[in-house]
Amino acid sequence: MNTAASTEPRIQHVRVTEDEIIARLADGRVISVPLAWSWRLSEATPKQRAHFRLIGSGQGVHWPDVDEDLSVEGMLAGVPAHRPRSMASSKPGRPVRHHEPPNKRIQPARTKRPIPAGGRRARG
Repeated sequence: MNTAASTEPRIQHVRVTEDEIIARLADGRVISVPLAWSWRLSEATPKQRAHFRLIGSGQGVHWPDVDEDLSVEGMLAGVPAHRPRSMASSKPGRPVRHHEPPNKRIQPARTKRPIPAGGRRARG
């Protein structure tokens, strides 16, 4: 048995209130962080906040309705999630979808044909 793995903090249960994200750990500790640390959860509905699953044997929590992941290490270290600038206009209560820019094919640069001595380009 790996003794290092057994000493790592693990989440057993999570509860989200109007102001806090509260996690009960396997070793008996209860930790909480401000709800504002997760802009996705702070904008989510109570139903979306209640729909979560533990991931990685309790190393973190995933909220699929709002695509949010929080780790126990991040909560213990005090690392809030920062809102991307492009997502600042999201409407509250709606799931946030991340869209990648379209994959554009790289085409070779077009070269201009040389202008003949007469000053006009040949068509065709």
